[in-house]
Amino acid sequence: MTSLAEINVVPMVDVMLVLLIIFMVAAPLMQRGLDVNLPVARRADPIAAERLFVTIPLSFRTDRIVQVGDDPVRVEILDERMRQELLERTDQDVFLRGDREITLQELMVVMDELKEGGVATVGLVTDFVVER
Repeated sequence: MTSLAEINVVPMVDVMLVLLIIFMVAAPLMQRGLDVNLPVARRADPIAAERLFVTIPLSFRTDRIVQVGDDPVRVEILDERMRQELLERTDQDVFLRGDREITLQELMVVMDELKEGGVATVGLVTDFVVER
């Protein structure tokens, strides 16, 4: 007499499909950038070129860290990081995004470091005004 014992894999497949759906829904939510409230401008040109972005978050006041692309960088070494970044690029331009609560002095500290790093032109990024 032979045994007809088999493993029932249907519940395991159901659980795996549910987990797959959960990860597919959750994956886009995990790719979140840095929150910055940009200032608003009525007359601004849209960004047409692919350039390097430097972001000054509101936390800059306490930790003195800016974001170069997706990498956090201390402002004290920002000039050296810019030299490294600009070696691989043909254009020497950078777009600077800053939270609207950042003071002009904080903005100038970062711009000075960018200029010391060899940046030719610093463009300020703003939000567009929505016309009603």
